[in-house]
Amino acid sequence: MVIILLPSCKEGLHTNNLQFYPVDAMYAYNIHDVLFDDNWKFYKGKVEGAEDPSFDDSAWRVLDIPHDWSIEDLNLNSEKYSDIVPKPVGPFSPDSPGDISTGYVLGGEGWYRKHFRLKPSDIGKIVKITFDGVYMNADFWINGQYLGNHPYGYTAFTYDITPFLKMDGSENILAVKVLNEGRNSRWYSGSGIYRHTWLSITDPLHLDRWGIFVTTPEISESNAIINIEASIINYYDHALDFEVETQILHPDGKRVANSKQSNQLNSGISEVIYYELSIDNPYLWSIENPNLYLAELSLLIDGKVVDNLSTTFGIRSIEFSVENGFLLNGKPVLIKGGNMHHDNGPLGAAAIDRAEYRRVELMKSFGYNAIRTSHNPPSRQFLDACDKLGVLVMDESFDQWQLPKNENDYNLYYDDWWERDIESMVLRDRNHPSIFIWSIGNEIKERADSSGLQLTKVLKNKVNSLDPTRPVTAAICGFWEFPGRPWEDTEPAFELFDVQGYNYKWDRYESDHQIFPDRIVLGTESIAGDVFENWQLVEKYPWVTGDFLWTSMDYLGEAGIGNALLDNEKKEWPWFNAYCGDIDLCGFKKPQSYYRDVVWGISELEIAVHEPVPDGRKEIVSFWGWPDESQSWNWEGHEGEKMSVSIYTVCDSVIMELNGNKISKVDLQDSTRLRSNINLEYQPGELKANGYKNGKLIASRSLKTTGKPHSVKLSADRMEIKADRNDLAYITVEIIDESGLRIPDANLPVKFQISRNGKLAGVGNGNPRDIKSFRQPECSTFKGRCLLIVAPDNTENGEIIVIAKSNDLADGEISIQVQK
Repeated sequence: MVIILLPSCKEGLHTNNLQFYPVDAMYAYNIHDVLFDDNWKFYKGKVEGAEDPSFDDSAWRVLDIPHDWSIEDLNLNSEKYSDIVPKPVGPFSPDSPGDISTGYVLGGEGWYRKHFRLKPSDIGKIVKITFDGVYMNADFWINGQYLGNHPYGYTAFTYDITPFLKMDGSENILAVKVLNEGRNSRWYSGSGIYRHTWLSITDPLHLDRWGIFVTTPEISESNAIINIEASIINYYDHALDFEVETQILHPDGKRVANSKQSNQLNSGISEVIYYELSIDNPYLWSIENPNLYLAELSLLIDGKVVDNLSTTFGIRSIEFSVENGFLLNGKPVLIKGGNMHHDNGPLGAAAIDRAEYRRVELMKSFGYNAIRTSHNPPSRQFLDACDKLGVLVMDESFDQWQLPKNENDYNLYYDDWWERDIESMVLRDRNHPSIFIWSIGNEIKERADSSGLQLTKVLKNKVNSLDPTRPVTAAICGFWEFPGRPWEDTEPAFELFDVQGYNYKWDRYESDHQIFPDRIVLGTESIAGDVFENWQLVEKYPWVTGDFLWTSMDYLGEAGIGNALLDNEKKEWPWFNAYCGDIDLCGFKKPQSYYRDVVWGISELEIAVHEPVPDGRKEIVSFWGWPDESQSWNWEGHEGEKMSVSIYTVCDSVIMELNGNKISKVDLQDSTRLRSNINLEYQPGELKANGYKNGKLIASRSLKTTGKPHSVKLSADRMEIKADRNDLAYITVEIIDESGLRIPDANLPVKFQISRNGKLAGVGNGNPRDIKSFRQPECSTFKGRCLLIVAPDNTENGEIIVIAKSNDLADGEISIQVQK
């Protein structure tokens, strides 16, 4: 069985009737997507009449978006929580309706108002406002006129505000009411206008925002055929003759193809035109070389440009088959995937460009080549980063359909909104070459029922109608919500998909293949403890195309599902993050990621030491958890005691040394999971592992006992950032000894001073139960480090100086350059 998803060029025109506005003929160059993020007014709480233009908002906060109010500090009555330990602080409250699911934060009601003016020269233009994401259930007004409601918090949407605007230079007021109420999410969602907003002012004849679709149906080493669909709208009150000019720019910026064709469009009509271009010696988009081309389309009336719109795209082919697995550009790729929720840790859900880019950058640097956007469409900036960095994406739509997982979740809106939300996701995202598969749902309750099967067909057909170039899947799990229902009941659900997504069911791959040999399997969720079993099957069978770990990175909410507790401990307040990630909330590697490095062939040898377990006690590791171990040889007070040491390796033997003396040899030839465990007596110094294969030393790892805390060390991800609110500097804060080694058991408070050219964007550490503010200039280290996020405070060149202080230690200092 082979699925090759390459569209053919269509012929002819598709038209839709549109409402039109009689306007004067004003042929002017215009720009799509002008950021509309700055100087919004905001009020957290219920307000009467704030949609009225005359409402007085002078006392409201002024802020820029993206903005997430759920991550901001609360002003709680401490007396009310006198019996709570630890006391609520920062954004955390025991009264959170979402409880552990949303990480003990609050939603509620919030209002935004934007004051803006248009120029008289904008008379006759079409003005639209686009939101990339508002969580959730938002209502919109312009100058007191109601525009509509958008319930889903993860899809982009646009309103045409032209008929209600003042074009004479007087003030316009856009009002937005956001409601994040009740139990509506299984993870941290954030609250508010947490993604970008754009204002577009266009000619009445213009290209539809998401109306360009670029595909590459034929690719060879010497040539690529480029098919382009372009949706054009005529809001004039008369028919128009016009030209469409297209240029294709090479990744190096040179023009490599162009075309111009004449068209006519009647008044009030939307029309899709189809045409074909050819590129010689194409540069392909791949994981290793993510080459991006640019398609620029312009509309001309009487030779004058009245509108233009551009989109990046990649030239690449995708193919799934039982015989060959997943092929990208004809070459097999094993999908090393990670599930990822949308939050940015200490920043909450705010989709600031650098934060979105950094998450993808971290995944790529730690060996991942794919991300599943669990369980909703991501921001546009996140997908841009995947395109630029060469990371594959499973773009997912929903976590529920008609049946709820929480009483106030998307099930309330599904019937009325599913089609519009699918259109939003696919039309906005289909030119991203990183997206290699669509997912229409995650662990849907009705997945195998007659109603769910019908919904699957409708959803899949809708996706295929908008984009026939990619396969469609969904993540299917066992019937955890219906105990006793057999796995075999999933058969009719699996049959409907191009690629079959399995959640936590690697143990059914082989047996299912015997019965259903045409299934193309993709592990859509798996746990860290099963990474070896999953990857063995991926490497063994071409029809098992890859695996997505739950999760690649820690996230807010689903608090403590990745725990390792002693037998009398409870997972309750103050846990606030899931702690099941390969990487913690700040982007630092966690112990399980070192084992994955060995399994995925990134590393040949890693070691870790388990936290001592008190006598008579037992550690209990949750399903998504990992044993409480670390890369540390700092165990003061345990001298002479046996320590449990984990060895992860592809070596056939490992010799352990302590302070230069051989203390043990471990034979791993019979190890079936690339791991072994030994007990070694603790003495301070250096613990070293030397790995051998066929008698040859191929790898070494060591852990050293550090000295006492001496100073604070600061290191930034980049020493120069842009004077732009969408750029950030991520500064790693470490407690080091006199020789410069990070002290892995140092949990110390650190306070920060930031010069006037910068401002605090967030602070945090990897501790899943250290409830503190993300917005105050202080943070405790966890395992010897924490994170400071700094933003530029203006749009001018300058220098940000950061000083970090901790008790009597030597200060840390760093300088970040800011450039326009």
